[in-house]
Amino acid sequence: MISFTGWQIPLAPNLLDSGHNPTTQGITLVEIAIVLVIIGLLLGGILKGQEMITQARIKNVVNDFNGVTSAYFSYQDRYKAIAGDDPNAATRWNSFGAKTGSGNGIVGGTYDQAPPSDPSTIAIDAANQGQEAVNFWWHMRLAGFIPGPTSGAGAASQPTNAVGGITGVQTGGMGLTSLVVCSANIPDKIASAVDTQLDDQKSSTGSMRAMDQTTTTAVAVAGSGSPTTPASNFEETGAKQYVLCKSI
Repeated sequence: MISFTGWQIPLAPNLLDSGHNPTTQGITLVEIAIVLVIIGLLLGGILKGQEMITQARIKNVVNDFNGVTSAYFSYQDRYKAIAGDDPNAATRWNSFGAKTGSGNGIVGGTYDQAPPSDPSTIAIDAANQGQEAVNFWWHMRLAGFIPGPTSGAGAASQPTNAVGGITGVQTGGMGLTSLVVCSANIPDKIASAVDTQLDDQKSSTGSMRAMDQTTTTAVAVAGSGSPTTPASNFEETGAKQYVLCKSI
């Protein structure tokens, strides 16, 4: 302490003095427990969010199959024909340059074939089988049963499903002989769940079939080479993808 006349001024303690070292507290068990609880809640929320996304995609894929089936029957009820195969489409939608179908009850072509950039420019001959699978979507859009452009680019394009694959139609595939709706790029967990909801949970029987999707998405039918064989069963490895096809 410094003394002046009538005054006494205390000096601050020397922080470097060993007798005045500040104490350092560590992390307590309570604080560690709180951190672990927060981490657990975050991880639980992430996992729950991922499962909700998966469930939403399952529902969307199911809705795709049901929606196409409903549109198919609505078109058939209104026009007494099958979209794509409709023999009166060119007359009905002449101003759009619509192309007629053969009217033989078979939708020619494959579900995953590349659509033309402008379907109105494609020449149609007597056979007219090759473009019916993509004209199916054009006729559906012209009739107003599904959304999308009615002319030009995209008019005959297949819709995209909830997992980024295409949804298309063709006649037959994987042992099915009627018109089928096929959807590609379906992850294993979603494929198994969709088959469970719409059919028998088996990839090789029932009205829905599935094939392992590796390097190709093509579903060959009898008469066009070796027909595609469905997978023996669904495997949920987290890495597999399937093409699902369902009879209408």
